[in-house]
Amino acid sequence: MKRTVFIVGLLAAVLAGTSAMAEPSDRGASRDFAAQSSRQRITIYPRHVQPGPTSKRHCGAWLAKEYRVSGTVIVPRQHCYWD
Repeated sequence: MKRTVFIVGLLAAVLAGTSAMAEPSDRGASRDFAAQSSRQRITIYPRHVQPGPTSKRHCGAWLAKEYRVSGTVIVPRQHCYWD
């Protein structure tokens, strides 16, 4: 009995999701566009020089504060470079 109720509920949820997808709303489309315009772009420049056999990797690590909605959080940060 529980399995039948679960399958019927799952089927109803799938059908409700497909009907919502079939009817696009203007409000949702503008929200998606606004989210895309606020995203940051990251440019990656490939490194052409490979470190030599005697190169050493230097790393520095520290703890940094991040201000989030839930409150201030301390997160680990790290920066490394080859010398």
